[in-house]
Amino acid sequence: MHGELRLAQAEMERKGKRLGKSGGLFGGAGVIGFLTLEALTATVIAALAVVLPVWAAALIVTGVLGVITAVLALAGKKEISQATPPVPEQAIASVKEDMAEIKERARR
Repeated sequence: MHGELRLAQAEMERKGKRLGKSGGLFGGAGVIGFLTLEALTATVIAALAVVLPVWAAALIVTGVLGVITAVLALAGKKEISQATPPVPEQAIASVKEDMAEIKERARR
């Protein structure tokens, strides 16, 4: 029994280390992805600056990004309002139904 517990503990430690490493790799990927988007934004501004003044190109890109930000924020707000309160309402309703049925059977 003790051997199995030690084996399970060792396995969980190995998996925990891997999960920690993968979390770091995902974090690094997120940072590099963010930098990539910044470079893409600069590229779009530079491309528009070929036909427009630089300030106008930057203003257009900023406006588009602002609209995208607003749409994402509104979608996030909608999702949060649907997720709150953080109570398992369906599970509670199911338990109440079960309790009512148990009480009904107990009365018979």
